[in-house]
Amino acid sequence: MLLVKRKLKIETERLTLRPPTHGDFHSWTALRHQSREFLTPWEPSWAPDHLTRKAFTNRVYWAQRSVSGGSAVPLFLLRRGDQELLGAITLDNIRRGPAQAGTLGYWTGQCFARQGYMREAIVAVVHHAFSQLDLSRIEAACLPENAASRGLLESTGFKYEGVAQSYLQINGRWRTHVLYAALRSDRRGRTDAG
Repeated sequence: MLLVKRKLKIETERLTLRPPTHGDFHSWTALRHQSREFLTPWEPSWAPDHLTRKAFTNRVYWAQRSVSGGSAVPLFLLRRGDQELLGAITLDNIRRGPAQAGTLGYWTGQCFARQGYMREAIVAVVHHAFSQLDLSRIEAACLPENAASRGLLESTGFKYEGVAQSYLQINGRWRTHVLYAALRSDRRGRTDAG
């Protein structure tokens, strides 16, 4: 199912995962704008310039620096058939040394939700993290009431680990999150993640 990379490009059955480019601006802005109400309950508040070209350009430069510096793997999800942008997934806060860990975050456009795209992307990114980046642990967090995200993490081999009080500011408020992790050598039971 996985055909992995070439210049940080991950191919799956239905998706191409690659870092954002300047040419993605219009499709990214349109998808974020169309999905704003859908995303707002689950994301940090958007800055007033969130959808501007300048903010997107900064995002592209951040992605380039992060990939070359090894601190993050920010990827856009493009449908292989027509190259339509579906969402994004980022393996961020990559820690080396004794930790060998990173933090996973993701979003999908409302019209592409619940079609299995993000599940496919998570499986591919976790596999890439374990096999290509030699990470040992991938962490993820979501709001306790986000049943879709919790189910997605559990279906991709992440295991529930606990609760973090006031973990992130979401939609303008400090919110408690539930914590999950996938381990390369998971002795906690079967996982599909690696």
